[in-house]
Amino acid sequence: MDNRHLVVLALSECNLGFTELHRLINRSGDISAILESTDPIFLQCLKNDQKCLFQSYAHAWRNGNLAQRLEPQLNWLQQNKARLLLCTDQSYPQLLQHLDKAPPILFVQGNAAALNDPQVAMVGSRRPSAGGLRLAREFAARLTKFGITITSGLALGIDGASHRGFLTAAGQTIAVLGSGLQQIYPRQHIDLAADIIVQGGAIVSPWPLTAKPLPYRFPARNHIISCLSLGVLVVEAAQNSGSLITARAAAQQNREVFALPSSVRNQNAAGATN
Repeated sequence: MDNRHLVVLALSECNLGFTELHRLINRSGDISAILESTDPIFLQCLKNDQKCLFQSYAHAWRNGNLAQRLEPQLNWLQQNKARLLLCTDQSYPQLLQHLDKAPPILFVQGNAAALNDPQVAMVGSRRPSAGGLRLAREFAARLTKFGITITSGLALGIDGASHRGFLTAAGQTIAVLGSGLQQIYPRQHIDLAADIIVQGGAIVSPWPLTAKPLPYRFPARNHIISCLSLGVLVVEAAQNSGSLITARAAAQQNREVFALPSSVRNQNAAGATN
């Protein structure tokens, strides 16, 4: 891992927001200058806990001890075949570069090249009907015939069924997390996440490795899912659900949006008709 990735890993551990990280990474051609900077304007923009950690990492950088400070994270990345993608890297997803406030860094476990493959997002209810689960698996499996990669959020219900449907058809799928790679959520899908990696797919997160699945992180996750994809297929989405956030984001990003509704009496699918 080169010096610029060390810098970005340190910045992510400081828990900076998308906008702050993006501005910092693009501010200088020499990314190492970020930790060498004593810019008081930047420091004033940080919260006290962020400022203390940033200054601690900057001190470690200037003394040549940053890699040692980050050794647990570096070891985990190496042992789990994971990597960092900067927004300035050639392998950073091209479609994601057009997202407003695109994440300046992605943590990717598995096949990072899959992020630039043609993708369709499949999202929906966490409490789907048996018919909804069956349709999600069938549609995911059939899309393999067209060389499409399925992208979803690893959630319970339709997300999980979509990932599994693609895997059973020997296809490739991508899971975008609302947590760090070391905090797979939900825990019931740890084995599913491992299967995705083994079969040539990828697990992706814009958050630090140990970031917990806090509510505010999931809308950002949903925007990434829709932006990576050529279109979004909504299966039995509930009203005011995260699935509809993904669908609205897709429409704003000029993506195709499709829906598979259910019975008109199924409240867990009412959002798919909107």
